[in-house]
Amino acid sequence: MKHFLDIHKTDPADLRGMIDHAIAMKTARKGLPKGTPDDDQPLSGHMVALIFEKPSTRTRVSFDVGVRQMGGQTLVLSGSEMQLGHGETIADTARVLSRYVDLIMMRTFEEDTILEMAEHATVPVINGLTNRTHPCQIMADVMTFEEHRGPITGKKVVWSGDGNNVFASFAHAARQFDFDLVFTGPETLDPEPALDGLYRTQRNPQAAVKGADLVVTDTWVSMHDPQSARERRHNQLRGYQVNGDLMGHANPDGLFMHCLPAHRDEEATSAVMDGPHSVVFDEAENRLHAQKAIMRWCLGV
Repeated sequence: MKHFLDIHKTDPADLRGMIDHAIAMKTARKGLPKGTPDDDQPLSGHMVALIFEKPSTRTRVSFDVGVRQMGGQTLVLSGSEMQLGHGETIADTARVLSRYVDLIMMRTFEEDTILEMAEHATVPVINGLTNRTHPCQIMADVMTFEEHRGPITGKKVVWSGDGNNVFASFAHAARQFDFDLVFTGPETLDPEPALDGLYRTQRNPQAAVKGADLVVTDTWVSMHDPQSARERRHNQLRGYQVNGDLMGHANPDGLFMHCLPAHRDEEATSAVMDGPHSVVFDEAENRLHAQKAIMRWCLGV
């Protein structure tokens, strides 16, 4: 049984296989209506539980559509709908769900929640996001880069902003896919110490982005942050906005990514998001294809 919990916990050869498989599945669907089933139906007869303790647009839709395209069925659950939100242990929930479904995807807050789910489930578990990491997103990002620019190995990737959970998965990917990762952001929002050694830090954003093959950012504030926290973060991060001037320091064919949702003209300007360097909507689409490959790897189908 194979869980997909974090990029650094998955063998690089398996990660490479998933990326290649995702690209092949996307190519095979070119021109088809979105509701058309894949020619191959590897999830036929399979039931997949999609658990959302955190609300979602891209994760929910992309997993749901992916399962359906591959012939499976989904059961979408929120924390408030489950006994998990009313005192039942995660371990007991994992044991019960394993009797009903073939695969569990969970989007939650604490990393310990997904780890405990995987420890006690007897079916594969996929990390759809935690406060600490977001591995499915970075698999889609690597796929997107390679579609546009070829192998990411040896390339320079620059993250501008907050050293958050998406950055953490980029740091894990830097080692597994062997690319150079640079963090530029205020010291107060540095990545967690456990990631030390997986990236370089350059406080000056223009110097950091010089020669970059890919520039990445994310929203400065969480949907749960109070107004006081929003203002404080804006003050800290204003100098790290990805705008036309900053992208001008990257390679001429450098790409720009943002995992969305975006607060336009805050962490990145609309001119960049809609400009020639941006692949943000390819990146969003590729969540579908990358996650289909992840589910197939987990189930061995």
